[in-house]
Amino acid sequence: MLLLIGYLIVFVSVFGSFVGLGGHLGALFQPLEFTLIAGAALGAYFASNSGKSVKALATAIPKALKSSPYNKALYMQLMGLLYVLLNKARRDGMMSIESDIEDPANSPIFAEHTNVLKDPVLMNFIRDYLRLMISGNMSSLEIETLMDQDIETYQHECNVPARALREVADALPAFGIVAAVLGVVKALASVDQPPAILADLISKAMVGTFLGILLAYGFVAPLAATVERRSADATKVLECIKVTLLANMNGYPPQLAIEFGRKVLFSTERPSFEELEGHVRQARALGKRE
Repeated sequence: MLLLIGYLIVFVSVFGSFVGLGGHLGALFQPLEFTLIAGAALGAYFASNSGKSVKALATAIPKALKSSPYNKALYMQLMGLLYVLLNKARRDGMMSIESDIEDPANSPIFAEHTNVLKDPVLMNFIRDYLRLMISGNMSSLEIETLMDQDIETYQHECNVPARALREVADALPAFGIVAAVLGVVKALASVDQPPAILADLISKAMVGTFLGILLAYGFVAPLAATVERRSADATKVLECIKVTLLANMNGYPPQLAIEFGRKVLFSTERPSFEELEGHVRQARALGKRE
């Protein structure tokens, strides 16, 4: 939502100021200039990326237009879920949570944490590493190394759309110059025309530079930054799970292990100690019913 608000502010500020200074919007309406710049940028994007990257971008842009799902409510549910699972494993043995891990859709524990259940990335990460913990064949150091590699790979994949958008943003001013140069060439080819016509041709050529810079820094670069922030949020939640599970493997009780995970979170979304404590009490009551 903030992205769209920002776009609106850019649009109103730029074009509103132009009109306020006495300019006419009709002078900026050059659809072929826009087609040249946007088409060249789009072609360069396709030429420099793979089909997987294009699909990743197509998935990332709609998400960037929505509010981030990685908020305090999700983190509270996540840590409550981890507490219940780890507490059950501590009380009844690791094998006691195997049925929950293998069939989370029918698990009463997961059913109480719907925000986590509907996120396939979180579910796969939790289930994969709890399976490894249940197997008992890997040390905490080995699992930590594997988690780091897993998170690094996920982070790299999440950043592919942002990097591609930044490359497009960097290229747009250059394509704007290309459009401007072609417009100047057209104007010079019409040097025998009256001054008024030449001035009109040159002004249209300058629109190309204007559009390239505006699209780059007013629209594409902010979109890249938004996608990048979403990637950072998605990675941070995996780090929270990692720290919590490793703390438990190293002998810390579940209530202290989730405190380790809480400390990893960004301060803007991190629940307070009291908030988490109250949520854990509710999760503990759920665990007892199970």
